[in-house]
Amino acid sequence: MAIWKIGVLTITVAGAAFTLFHSSDRGQVATVVQRSYASNMQLQAKRSSVDFLPDGDSSKPSWKHSESLEFDTEVSGESHFPEISTRVASVWTETHIYFLFWCRYDSLNVYQGEDPKVERWQLWDRDVAEVFLNPQPERVSHYYEFEVAPNNQWIDLEIDKDKNPFNDASWNSSFEHSTRIEAKNHLWIAEMRIPVSSMSVSAMHPGAEWRVNFFRASGKGGDDRRKFLAWSIIPKGKTFHVPTRFGILRLVN
Repeated sequence: MAIWKIGVLTITVAGAAFTLFHSSDRGQVATVVQRSYASNMQLQAKRSSVDFLPDGDSSKPSWKHSESLEFDTEVSGESHFPEISTRVASVWTETHIYFLFWCRYDSLNVYQGEDPKVERWQLWDRDVAEVFLNPQPERVSHYYEFEVAPNNQWIDLEIDKDKNPFNDASWNSSFEHSTRIEAKNHLWIAEMRIPVSSMSVSAMHPGAEWRVNFFRASGKGGDDRRKFLAWSIIPKGKTFHVPTRFGILRLVN
């Protein structure tokens, strides 16, 4: 899908970041000047007293006491899609970072008849909830991508915008995930548990600030017919992969 065929290379010169957008299909390059992080949006991830396995159950005590955010904004910020509004919460422990998505939907579009245990390349061409996560925000162009579909299909990627190709599908986080579909409420839920050691995080502590963005892709057909949401919008965005637009994930007690 076209929205994913864009690469970004960020070069810092005299305090400014020059972002080169290039199409992997045609090699076209355009230059846009941006500064470091351009978003101050924030979500607080509270410490959970226990580790737990994801099962798609949002009634766990850890989630009941968590902070959440909700968004229904199209990626560029130019319109809203309340019919697929999305809520996200996050908690953490010494060894894991957790995310919970509540995803409203008007219809579902998933790969049918496939084994959800097997990583699915191009999962983004169907309905997905996505986390782009950077636990080392000083490395603006290096981060991790986690996607889960309503039928629990998944993919995880290590992203390094200074490389070509920039997405490494061979990276394996061993993250765990589970989904539930509440058809009568037109809601699907995705729960993720990510080992922080897979992202070279040696210690977790309150006050740490990571960078993150959350996305939804929903609907059938080509990109011109599908709906794409972003928590921290990307003005005139043609790709989710604009790390300077990541918001803040703050770890708290």
